[in-house]
Amino acid sequence: MTKLTLDKQKTGFMTKLVHAGAPEDAYGSAVTPIYQTSTFSFNNAQEGADRFAGKAEGYIYTRLGNPTIHALEACIAELEQGVAGVATSSGMGAVMTAYMALLNQGAHVVSTASVYGPSRGLLDDHFARFGVSATFVDTSDASNIEKALRPETRIVYIETPSNPNMQVTDLRAAAAIAHAHGALLVVDNTFASPYLQQPLLLGADVVLHSVTKFINGHADIVGGILVAKDPVLLKRLRSVMIATGCNMDPHQAFLVHRGVKTLALRMERAQASAMRIATWLEARPEIAWVRYIGLPSHPQYEMAKKQMSGPGAMIAFELKGGFAAGEKLMNRVELAILAVSLGGVETLIEHPASMTHAKMAPAERLKAGISEGLVRYSVGIEEPEDLIEDLRQALEG
Repeated sequence: MTKLTLDKQKTGFMTKLVHAGAPEDAYGSAVTPIYQTSTFSFNNAQEGADRFAGKAEGYIYTRLGNPTIHALEACIAELEQGVAGVATSSGMGAVMTAYMALLNQGAHVVSTASVYGPSRGLLDDHFARFGVSATFVDTSDASNIEKALRPETRIVYIETPSNPNMQVTDLRAAAAIAHAHGALLVVDNTFASPYLQQPLLLGADVVLHSVTKFINGHADIVGGILVAKDPVLLKRLRSVMIATGCNMDPHQAFLVHRGVKTLALRMERAQASAMRIATWLEARPEIAWVRYIGLPSHPQYEMAKKQMSGPGAMIAFELKGGFAAGEKLMNRVELAILAVSLGGVETLIEHPASMTHAKMAPAERLKAGISEGLVRYSVGIEEPEDLIEDLRQALEG
């Protein structure tokens, strides 16, 4: 019987989740082992010289590359349909790598106003010291991107859905605008994951994730990853990662590669529950508004359907009682865990105005759409009825 050869590019997403990033192991291990080593030996001096010169394949030193880390990088690159990936020690390591690789002195960035707080702080507090400037706008209206561009704009940095107010940016429009002005489009895809959105297919040049969140899904590691569309960009990203030493650890990579295999199952369960919870919240008298991409009331509901295959598991909602109500709700929930981060099997709740975005001036928060009573709710895989009951008792209290 002739053995069929599958075209891996044509396999379904869930098949890719399980099989992408094939194991590198001499003993036939079904999963990639943890190569917990700092350095790799050479068979002879010439082989060592050839590897350092780039003339021969092989590993040298874990900061430069490692089989366990490479397996994860290959997996996420295949899921995002990019040329290859660069894994980092944290999500912010990925953001830092993108900024350092793609910006130069005097460069300008246009970014989503409600972007993850530390991603903004890195530009405002650190890159500004080296002559890099940034303009933060509501990118859910593509015309705002166009208006903010300057001759020195090098990247348009989009987070969609955005953190924490769940705004959606039209990535095809953002890519067209950026490229027409000679800029690159970088997309933080953490909230959607490659299961729901693939920015490189929509025109982005680089996509990044905090794999701490949905990709790993179990709140037990911190890590990041970048995937590039073009080999030249990939080389620039990897060069910065190596120079700054923010490589991922092999054990981290092993856990993330294990976690990503259940991404689709976890996301399907969580977003089904999120839809029920968001619908319930929208009918509550204590709630001023709910921002969930699966609700027709979401301002970018129709746009999101064009570029996402599902609404995801993140909900933002505004309490009528403002800042004080937000703090009280945090103290009353019992099942949802009061903690930052998101995307795990456990449901997490946080109050951005007093937590993740507390360092922003109140006026800047409001400008970014982060109101005083805004609550961010990351739905896990618990029974939705239990989560609703937890919210009910907290709101009624």
